[in-house]
Amino acid sequence: MKSNQIHRIIQKALDNIFIIYPSLHSILDEIAKQKGEAFFVGGMVRDLLLDRQVKDLDVEVHGLEQDQFVSLLRRFGYVDYVGKSFGVFKLQGVDIDWSLPRADSVGRKPIVVIDPCMSIQDAFRRRDLTINAMGINIMTGELVDPFGGQDDLARGILRSPDITFFAQDPLRFFRVMQFISRFDMRPDAQLEAVCKSMDIKEVSRERIEQEFAKMLLKSEFPSLGIRWLKSINRISELLPELAATIGVVQDCRWHPEGDVFEHSMQALDAAAALDYEDDKERLVLLYAALCHDLGKVTTTFEDERGIHSYGHAEVGCKIAQKMIKRITHNTLLIEMVRKLVRWHMAPVQLLKGGAKRAAFKRLAAHLAPEINAIMLAKLVIADHRGRNQILYKPLIGPIPEAQQFIDKMEQAGVKHAQEQPLLTGKDFLDVVEPGPLIGRLVKKAYQLQLEGLYQKDELKRAVLKSIKRSGRSN
Repeated sequence: MKSNQIHRIIQKALDNIFIIYPSLHSILDEIAKQKGEAFFVGGMVRDLLLDRQVKDLDVEVHGLEQDQFVSLLRRFGYVDYVGKSFGVFKLQGVDIDWSLPRADSVGRKPIVVIDPCMSIQDAFRRRDLTINAMGINIMTGELVDPFGGQDDLARGILRSPDITFFAQDPLRFFRVMQFISRFDMRPDAQLEAVCKSMDIKEVSRERIEQEFAKMLLKSEFPSLGIRWLKSINRISELLPELAATIGVVQDCRWHPEGDVFEHSMQALDAAAALDYEDDKERLVLLYAALCHDLGKVTTTFEDERGIHSYGHAEVGCKIAQKMIKRITHNTLLIEMVRKLVRWHMAPVQLLKGGAKRAAFKRLAAHLAPEINAIMLAKLVIADHRGRNQILYKPLIGPIPEAQQFIDKMEQAGVKHAQEQPLLTGKDFLDVVEPGPLIGRLVKKAYQLQLEGLYQKDELKRAVLKSIKRSGRSN
């Protein structure tokens, strides 16, 4: 990109920012009066040059002591110490992170030293990648790019400004993984070599979860980061359950794309292409697509009729649960993924078997309350689109089975949620003392209701009769 184009892009962005934050002019004038310099830094600059939507604004101020800078900010409102020990602050009403240049020691709990006299080049040298080591002088609009981040963006190369600093922070390994997916870029030879060997055992689950979430939520092709883990022989260390799918064969009549790993990668990318209600739903569905066939590792066998994986959904939901637990503490997310994996085969099985309405109602009850038919249909779409014999990219186009399943669930009245029970524990208190038997009665009542018994009195009599028969047979 030519310098005059860059200047126009930057100036347009600055004009928009000043419209949104009119007080910014006054703050910057005060910084300049006190001999300081302010730079937009990090992902904002990268996304601007990539013509992507800019969301987070980070300003790094050079030349001012911390107390001096905080005192300056306080003239414009309440200052929130987002990370006082890290030199990061927020001004109430201005959604910008303000920071000061710093030098960090090595380790999970680094000692942070604020250094207002640090040069912009030395400050940027400490950043993870050259594409994040660029800045914009807010007063002049000048692009500051001491390590060639703009050229690396154009070439699709991930490179470290200083590989020594990079190797000191193992979290950066996971940042490389998610940047590969988000920007379809590849590490250079030096960075690749470091990532192959760096020790990442000390990275906390919370930080790993954050990087996986960015990869899954912000990527068009999230499989790229997972494929990279495989290419540098680290997938077995991080995702052993997924690594076990490499080389697990599938019947080419249904899976021309190859082994279970390739299918999982295509299904993951297919899931990323779908529309979702929110980030929570997207995250759940992408994790489910990644995990949906893990059970094939232990259930796949071949006979004269072909290759089979009977029961892989039932087995796989437990394996998926184990794998996702190493990434996140979010028990709701884990349970939602488990249910989707457990029942991902059910829609097509019910359709092929000509199931009656009651069967679709029972499925809705199994999914409830976290999962509904629409979410399960999205996994069906991802599963079926992940079968492209032209490797690395999923199929596109409609999946009739998914729509047929949704239609059946809608006809059964359970498209969005399970059918509500007609009888509850209170309905049996006139004939049964409170206790475990109440639960059995309610469960039996719901089973009979799903079979088509909808008169409350008749339903109650049928439940009590069935319980009496059961008691006599015991």
